[in-house]
Amino acid sequence: MISRENKIVMTGSCFSTEIGNRLKDAGYNICLNPFGILFNPASIAAAMERLESGERFTEKDVIMRTDDAALGKFSYVSFSHHGSFARPSPDEFIKNADSSLAVARNFFLSADTIILTFGTAWVFRHISSGKIVANCHKIPSREFSREMMDVDRIASLYLPIIKRHPEKRWIFTVSPIRHPADGLHGNQLSKATLLLAIEKIQRQCSENTAYFPSYEIMIDELRDHRYYASDDLHPSEEAVNMIFEKFIAL
Repeated sequence: MISRENKIVMTGSCFSTEIGNRLKDAGYNICLNPFGILFNPASIAAAMERLESGERFTEKDVIMRTDDAALGKFSYVSFSHHGSFARPSPDEFIKNADSSLAVARNFFLSADTIILTFGTAWVFRHISSGKIVANCHKIPSREFSREMMDVDRIASLYLPIIKRHPEKRWIFTVSPIRHPADGLHGNQLSKATLLLAIEKIQRQCSENTAYFPSYEIMIDELRDHRYYASDDLHPSEEAVNMIFEKFIAL
């Protein structure tokens, strides 16, 4: 599916970090999570569009994150980034975010392979801005509404960008990590929605898209309790290693 000759952009849920770091260690040429870990398809699509456009971040993108209100500790980040991008001041955040964007955009434009890992179809929308956020950054829950994206909406985000880049190969996968906040049924509905959306994308862009069944490997082949970490949500290191070996063997 991929080789060390490929130039790869990989982004998505924390499972993408697990696989991406193993690819790096194995000598693959990879740009990994340039906005930090992203869980939902809307935020991942927005990241792809930002890599296309190169639109820089400005003060209007910056939000204040409460790290420890009792101690008066705050940091600054954006709704487009994971919390690992938070910095002590707006200027420091913008400088770091724009630097990461510039490097990643140059890599993206010349990359031949894009690997995207969807974690959940559930999203949080910031009520006052209407923006689907990559991370709520400890902002009070009353400032967000929660909804689940549908198959058509997810597909509509990706079909245009894939068609604009027919020279790139787009590999999709669904994270096997469980999202307990969604509930057992909600988690299954979410994963099913992601799978159906990817299937729709593949049907319409069959020539340059592929799917790797990390979710299916975990729930069908590695479903034994010993293949889960102590939280019973994340795959164990052994399970991730096994999935990784299957991935690079294709």
